[in-house]
Amino acid sequence: MNIEIITVGKLKEKYLKQGIAEYIKRLGAYAKVKIIEVADEATAENMSPAEEAIVLEKEGERILAKLAPDRKVIVLAIEGKLISSEDLASQLDRYATYGDSKVTFVIGGSLGLSQAVKDRADASVSMGRITLPHQLMRLVLVEQIYRAFRIINGHAYHK
Repeated sequence: MNIEIITVGKLKEKYLKQGIAEYIKRLGAYAKVKIIEVADEATAENMSPAEEAIVLEKEGERILAKLAPDRKVIVLAIEGKLISSEDLASQLDRYATYGDSKVTFVIGGSLGLSQAVKDRADASVSMGRITLPHQLMRLVLVEQIYRAFRIINGHAYHK
């Protein structure tokens, strides 16, 4: 399987980079994983809704420019369908079984994702109703992708 993770902003925290690198290394037995970072827009604490919309639109355009038309796209959004690790494993297994082995996950910036990106998605999922920093979500996502492949292959990691 060929997996891309498109994410907004640069990751600076060393401990997150190390965790992500570890899971990507583990995933090498199951899939090719590539992380694509797109530039984020500067945000202020007291932005107007119009200013937020402009930020989302600009970040969305950058994301859409990186999305190949032949890929299944799964966006992570707090309002998305609440899924479990088993649900994610089933979805990835279905994609692989039916010839959709190119999958892109999208993690938005601090304001989320533009409607245009959500409209392009084949699925919108949530890994919980809590809000996580988008930088931390990268680590959570790669761990969950690794867990999904362990579930698919019947390995004990998930226990």
